[in-house]
Amino acid sequence: MPESGASRAQQERTDIPTAGSGPARPGATGTPPGKPAAAEAARRTGLLVTLVLGGLTAVPPLSMDMYLPALPAVTDSLHASAATVQLTLTACLTGLALGQVVVGPLSDRWGRRRPLLLGLIIYIVATAMCVFAPTTELLIGFRLLQGLAGAAAIVIARAVVRDMYDGVEMARFFSTLMLISGVAPIVAPLIGGQVLRFTDWRGIFAVLTVVGLALTLVVWKWLGETLPPQDRHTGGLGDALRSMRGLLADRVFTGYMIAGSLAFATLFSYVSASPFVVQEIYGASPQTFSLLFGINSVGLIIVGQINGKILVGRVSLDKALAFGLSVIVLAAAALLLMTSGVFGEVGLVPVAAGLFVLMSAMGLAMPNTNAQALMRTKHAAGSASALLGTSSFLIGAVASPLVGIAGEDTAVPMALVQLVCAVGAMACFLGLCRPWQRTS
Repeated sequence: MPESGASRAQQERTDIPTAGSGPARPGATGTPPGKPAAAEAARRTGLLVTLVLGGLTAVPPLSMDMYLPALPAVTDSLHASAATVQLTLTACLTGLALGQVVVGPLSDRWGRRRPLLLGLIIYIVATAMCVFAPTTELLIGFRLLQGLAGAAAIVIARAVVRDMYDGVEMARFFSTLMLISGVAPIVAPLIGGQVLRFTDWRGIFAVLTVVGLALTLVVWKWLGETLPPQDRHTGGLGDALRSMRGLLADRVFTGYMIAGSLAFATLFSYVSASPFVVQEIYGASPQTFSLLFGINSVGLIIVGQINGKILVGRVSLDKALAFGLSVIVLAAAALLLMTSGVFGEVGLVPVAAGLFVLMSAMGLAMPNTNAQALMRTKHAAGSASALLGTSSFLIGAVASPLVGIAGEDTAVPMALVQLVCAVGAMACFLGLCRPWQRTS
């Protein structure tokens, strides 16, 4: 008989490692003594695998952020409204969400490498089709396909981390990944802004196609399989669905998942609205917008490194997460007060400062929610990673069109969506995770 959700959740709770536990050792998952596990062998490659995984986690920000400076130009080129063009971001985000539901369980059954390479190949084709999209509707469709395929990169990257690391080591590695993948939000708008100097928005997708080709070659050559055959699931769709149901039955896992997803929606509401807020409302150039976006990303990276290098191991992950969420709530509230005119007419500098604080605090929220959630399970890392990613991108996709609902002349919707999502994230963390009730 199939396991019930409760029994599956109970099994997951027995998989929770202690705070000082390290990565799985050879033989710990059924590997014969003396023969290194695939994950252990991959871990020993060190910096190279870190760079490859960082590149994979950079696929979503590259796909979205390089395109941001061109959003106003796309509205003119395709004769569409700002809200319609923002749907191209929503479509990519939706694809990234739905694709993870499929790819995550597949990677638990077939291993990490094959689904990843297939997804990257489809990503290349979809991105190349965006170059020639003649209408907004077709561009939205191609962006959806691009997101569906690109989902393989981010979901399998997280699963590979879970294959190789555990406990505090995993939290540290997620912060290290943030250092590498965090370069993408910095350079992507800068590259996009510079590409617009020489060509139109279609040239940005041509550059992304080349990036996809390069990443596929790197993965094919240097990223080995980290999930050995004896640790793979042999069941079909039903088994995958039961596994996901069991994960969702774990209240704490679900709490971290939703809290992280709402924090991501806070971030993505900024990603979606900032091109119009900075360029249309405050009159900045695409290059100025790219510079501000890069500065905010630097803040996120620095705080992420403080989390991984200083806080992890000294301060509990829950305390660091609670502080990060509190700062996000305060920054979002300040932005709402500024944009709604409570302090009178404010310029770009105060608003940019509020956005910098909000983005920087994500360096505490994002790695710690992922680490805490993934530590709840070892038997289905792909499925767990898929749920984390799907939830984040779906909620982000809902937030994206809401920020432009009042048109291009006000930043109030952006700030309001950010505040609602930030408060919701804190409420889920306190109401579902209840860190004060747990000792591990």
